[in-house]
Amino acid sequence: MMLNVYHRYFFIPILFFTGSMSVGAQQSVYRQTAASVEERAADLLKQLSLDEKIGLLGYNSKPVQRLGIPSYNWWNEALHGVARAGKATVFPQAIGLAATFNDELIFRVADAISTEARAKYNEALKINNTVQYTGLTFWSPNINIFRDPRWGRGQETYGEDPYLTGVIGQSFVKGMQGNDQRYLKTAACAKHFAAHSGPEETRHSFNAQVTEKDLRETYLYAFQKLVEANVEAVMCAYNRLNGTPCCSNTALLTDILRNEWKFKGHIVADCWALDDIYKGHKVVSSPEEVAAAVVKAGLNLDCSELLQKHLQAAVQKNLLTEKDVDRALLPLLRTLLRLGIFDPQEMQPYHHLGEADIHHPDHVKLAKETALQSIVLLKNNGNILPLSQAQYKSIVLIGPNAASVGPMLGNYHGLSSDIVTFAEGIAGYVHNGVVVQYEQGCNDTDTTHFGGIWAAGNADISIAFVGLSPVLEGEEHDAFLSPKGGDKAGLSIPLPHLKLLQQLKKNNKPLVVVLTGGSALDVAAVEAYADAVLLAWYPGEQGGNALAEILFGKVSPSGSLPVTFYHSLTDLPAYDNYSMRGRTYRYYSGQVQYPFGFGLSYTQFSYSWKQNLHPFYKRTDTISIAVDVTNTGAMKGDEIVQVYVHYPGEHNGLIRELRAFKRIQVESGAAKTAFLKIPVSSLQKWDEKKHAWFIPAGKYQLVAGRHSRDSKLVSTFEIK
Repeated sequence: MMLNVYHRYFFIPILFFTGSMSVGAQQSVYRQTAASVEERAADLLKQLSLDEKIGLLGYNSKPVQRLGIPSYNWWNEALHGVARAGKATVFPQAIGLAATFNDELIFRVADAISTEARAKYNEALKINNTVQYTGLTFWSPNINIFRDPRWGRGQETYGEDPYLTGVIGQSFVKGMQGNDQRYLKTAACAKHFAAHSGPEETRHSFNAQVTEKDLRETYLYAFQKLVEANVEAVMCAYNRLNGTPCCSNTALLTDILRNEWKFKGHIVADCWALDDIYKGHKVVSSPEEVAAAVVKAGLNLDCSELLQKHLQAAVQKNLLTEKDVDRALLPLLRTLLRLGIFDPQEMQPYHHLGEADIHHPDHVKLAKETALQSIVLLKNNGNILPLSQAQYKSIVLIGPNAASVGPMLGNYHGLSSDIVTFAEGIAGYVHNGVVVQYEQGCNDTDTTHFGGIWAAGNADISIAFVGLSPVLEGEEHDAFLSPKGGDKAGLSIPLPHLKLLQQLKKNNKPLVVVLTGGSALDVAAVEAYADAVLLAWYPGEQGGNALAEILFGKVSPSGSLPVTFYHSLTDLPAYDNYSMRGRTYRYYSGQVQYPFGFGLSYTQFSYSWKQNLHPFYKRTDTISIAVDVTNTGAMKGDEIVQVYVHYPGEHNGLIRELRAFKRIQVESGAAKTAFLKIPVSSLQKWDEKKHAWFIPAGKYQLVAGRHSRDSKLVSTFEIK
């Protein structure tokens, strides 16, 4: 009876299989919900033939009709909302999520995303739809380190800092996977493991050469944190790491991930990465050798068809055994069971989610809240912002990104029935008596023809929307106008955008510039013409409404940069150099346009110690920090208290490191205490001679401020 309920309500395709199912199959342990996941997975595994096992190892897994196992497509995306599957709430791009410096908010965002994911899954089942992008296994988040601003996919990450990435990533995973003791809400995936951040053009053959110290302290840090948060999946990357392809890298997949970190979930290959092993990296000569190598290294799931096509032959050639195949499949069966794939739907806590939960008004409101916290104010000469509608009664909105949908969405996005562009948001916000005009102004290629200059000359103020879009930076193939296969060739925005600003400046009227993009830009070139500069990233479906509220002072801007803005690419090592020396705020000591963590506000804050640090700490202690933050300005605002540590001794050129942060909201004239904690154990560094972690002894300096180069409060302590 239980099986019939499952057929009717959960996986409609199985209705076609019931005639061939035996009574024994109906009574199998793997169908008994009272049994443990381990018992059920082991029981199902032993009932499968080798051919059936292999059929389940691809992302488009094959049905096993005699056991009532439906086909299942593992490929889904949820970087900043359910992607590629129709209507869904579109949140700010991942780099914008990081700019909030608000892990509690990101948990709520991921919880909303997973609610919509379950709801869409339930709705898809009602119409017998099990195609790609309708499942419950999501290949998000991307927690690679955005080490170089040229990388087009950096917009998908949480920035350049391992600690920030780990904290935001953990919150995202917890929100995606839920807190039910038995069932996963959805399965999240940490990608791309490991040392993967460009160049995009050569990713299918590239060899990232990384020291053990950089690998442990930078490239692996966030992955370990997400494993500690029980992320269900990890995706191995296209590239080689120190000569070995990541997806056949036993040291990565088995020694570190499984044995050292005790990872219990499944490992999936990036899409068609297995082909790269013999076609791009050319470390073996045949697909059968690839199939054997990746399974023996610890891979479980293939985002291609290589395992399904060639693993049988690999077994026949004695390149591996059926027991190796069993070890590969077992974690996948556990994931399916934890998602409730084989259980009656009414047993699960998420079966009630449906149409009303998709693009829910609360989620739309959350998208605006997130966009508000992500937008970064970079320049505000003469406090021109916030704008006064009484002063500026005629406004021109101009620029190629003012009314375009692309710059709102970024890549790996969903679709919303209510995407509010910047022009729409501002037009809907201002008083109906204020004149608002829109002009495209220019495109991305023409440097001689411009529109709207005359209109701007007759208006009180112009707001220009320029910068990048997802066709100029992103993943290989998606960013089809990128000159570098998805990557950026430099830090500049398109030349026609700059030429437009030059033309507008000739009007001698106030000019506010809103930049879009997912990475560091040459803001200095823009600043020459702008009275104020805001960075909106790719702010999602509510970006227009959020920007309007910031421009006109309903909300004070509070986003902070999760990446360093350099003056020039000549300040950086070569793009394909994976050494951290000279990169990111942690290792770069030269002058910058804007430091990591930077962001202006419409109000001002002062800091003082609520309590002093202890002079000495043991390795088992936790450093408790309390900072009183006083809003000395004229309006309510959010402040992000950032705490950095300077270590004793030399650690591969490390200068400082973010170890804690806290966003607090403070009313004008009021004070609030930010409480932060740093476990001394988190101050560990990697000893390359001993191949082990240690906590440096000596005197440390702890600095609290508004960004990585700010020192509002300084204290010292010692670890013996």
